[in-house]
Amino acid sequence: MALRITEIFYSLQGEASRVGLPTVFVRLTGCPLRCVWCDTEYSFTGGAPATIESVLAEVAKYPARQVCVTGGEPLAQKECLPLLAALCDAGYDVSLETSGALDIAAVDPRVARIMDLKAPDSGESAKNRWENLGLLDEKDEIKIVIASRADYEWARSTLREHQLDTLCPVLFSPAQGRIEAADLAAWILEDGLNVRFQLQLHKLLWGNMKGK
Repeated sequence: MALRITEIFYSLQGEASRVGLPTVFVRLTGCPLRCVWCDTEYSFTGGAPATIESVLAEVAKYPARQVCVTGGEPLAQKECLPLLAALCDAGYDVSLETSGALDIAAVDPRVARIMDLKAPDSGESAKNRWENLGLLDEKDEIKIVIASRADYEWARSTLREHQLDTLCPVLFSPAQGRIEAADLAAWILEDGLNVRFQLQLHKLLWGNMKGK
């Protein structure tokens, strides 16, 4: 079975602990979620068929050793798992951006899993797969995109209830155009949360552009 790829491109990582590192992004097509603030709706459909070998060949054209497999929701494609393993075998430092709605148990243990938890304003919080939390380790990261004060209070409660910051680093990110970034930063400081505030570097540099 072939992969379906929306795009492969070379840019700076805009999020998580690898922010700023030159990275090759492999964006797989398709997603079972429809988050209200999604900025990659173009990846929901279309794309082009590709083999693992052809993806590796395209990735090898760039000088980066960092590769990020993203979507859409990459784990919605069964061939994502062998692709991740093949990239690791090729010597890349591989990260996976996943919604947290699908099982991450079978992901190659060499891969850093950047897993979302969906806050209520996303419209998809009912799809959070809480069992995934028990599979995370210190190389993984949890990301929560926050679109309102209510989202923040949900994220704060979830952080404390599940002791997320004892599992792996936790990232709070403002949903672009829906909340003031400075407000979220102030709330984190006021409550003394052990989380990393993050802005999307690529949007600061280039705006919300495809292939960036």
